[in-house]
Amino acid sequence: MRALIQRVSEAQVIVESETVGAISQGLLVLLGVQHDDTMEDVRYLASKLITLRIFEDTEGKMNGDLRDHHGAVLVVSQFTLYADCRKGRRPSFVRAAPPALARQLYEAFVAAIDQHGVPVATGRFGAHMHVRLVNDGPVTILLESPEPIHGV
Repeated sequence: MRALIQRVSEAQVIVESETVGAISQGLLVLLGVQHDDTMEDVRYLASKLITLRIFEDTEGKMNGDLRDHHGAVLVVSQFTLYADCRKGRRPSFVRAAPPALARQLYEAFVAAIDQHGVPVATGRFGAHMHVRLVNDGPVTILLESPEPIHGV
């Protein structure tokens, strides 16, 4: 599972001229799910996201997390985070999860953020979306769940 995180002062998702999700200060999360991701990946990534210290303290250092700064999260599904462009000119998405699994884990991720007591908004899964944001910093970080350990 991959989450491309951008610290924002505001962000919104628009579908067919309607704002379907919006936040002020917080994190915009573009979430990619691959075919072998599990609920363990969801729990790991949600916990990591909530506790990630990427907000500035009074000394200007990144020491605060979402809850310290009363931030919110806007989660947008993004299967293209698993694009493989190493061969040819057309990206391959064979590592991306099929839509049913991706939706299930996307919704579980949103629920996990909510369970941490952090306000969460979403885009619309599978829709053509327009994402508007004001990146604060700019701060952009790629988080990934750990690779499974095979043979243990």
